[in-house]
Amino acid sequence: MTTNLFQTSQYRALMKEHLTKTIIYLFEKNREFAIACETQYITFEPELPSDIKESFNETVLFVISGYTYESAKVEEDYFLFEAGFGSDNFGSTVQVPLLAIKQLFVGEHPIVINLAEPAIVPKQTDKVKNSMEALLNNPENKKLLKKKQ
Repeated sequence: MTTNLFQTSQYRALMKEHLTKTIIYLFEKNREFAIACETQYITFEPELPSDIKESFNETVLFVISGYTYESAKVEEDYFLFEAGFGSDNFGSTVQVPLLAIKQLFVGEHPIVINLAEPAIVPKQTDKVKNSMEALLNNPENKKLLKKKQ
């Protein structure tokens, strides 16, 4: 069995550190840049209107300049920035997992190429229920409890 060299935890850690240090270096040098990201891993707060979001391809290029550059930061495993989208300049905070950044450009020069895929744990949308509540949600279990009493 062959292990994909670029999907190991060791390579992911290496790329995450490289991306983080490169972005911080660009901030220290006050250089604007662009990132090409995998759309499926990006979150927007507030959520973008569907017509704007549907216009994105599998990979999207964000130019980090002006106000977007001023608002940009690295926090833990994410790169965050504020941007305006569409003709109405719909404002949203963009959260990109570092490993969803596939390329980083300064001008026209790609300075980082990342082959690692993010190891993202899906967000849990429902509150975790206590075990009794979970049991009582099943009508069959309610019948069993009534028989016991």
